Amino acid sequence: MATKLIAGLGNPGTKYQVTRHNAGFLVLDRLAEIIPVSVDRTKFNGLYGEGNWSGDRLVLLKPQTFMNLSGRAVAEAARFYKIQPVDVIVIHDDLDLPFGQLRLKAGGGHGGHNGLRSIIAELGSADFLRLRVGIGRPDKGSAEKYVLAPFSAEEAGFVRHVADGACEALEMLLREGLPKAMSIFHARTFA
Repeated sequence: MATKLIAGLGNPGTKYQVTRHNAGFLVLDRLAEIIPVSVDRTKFNGLYGEGNWSGDRLVLLKPQTFMNLSGRAVAEAARFYKIQPVDVIVIHDDLDLPFGQLRLKAGGGHGGHNGLRSIIAELGSADFLRLRVGIGRPDKGSAEKYVLAPFSAEEAGFVRHVADGACEALEMLLREGLPKAMSIFHARTFA
């Protein structure tokens, strides 16, 4: 049974709880409900829990370092469990995807996402998997204010559906591999 580290990115605290930048936390929370596993133990500069799902041993992690330092928690947990970057899955928000779209990706750059930038620097590798959760771009105004704002009323009605879709994508990724999961989930929209 392989051990995988699944890290959902976000910012700690109630102020940020339902903001777009916390899409990774929201998906990880839903995954924890489905498995089920409690993500309430404190270590690695984060909250974590362990469980078995879809034939793998999973470590679920919510870094508590704020987004820009997410790599500290991810790298600490990966080192502790001796998990290679290829067995790390990072769930994060993505401005370049419309709200409700999901994309799976292996490796690559950070695309301007400071959480990914930190993980690449701390892991010393970009060879981890990513589940990108589309939040769309603002029509006007700053991207920073947009990502730290709550979902719109319309979007809020779909957040659970998006999280469920993301968990389905993760399950297919674990069971059937990246190419199959990409072929199914890149054609779907969850809003």
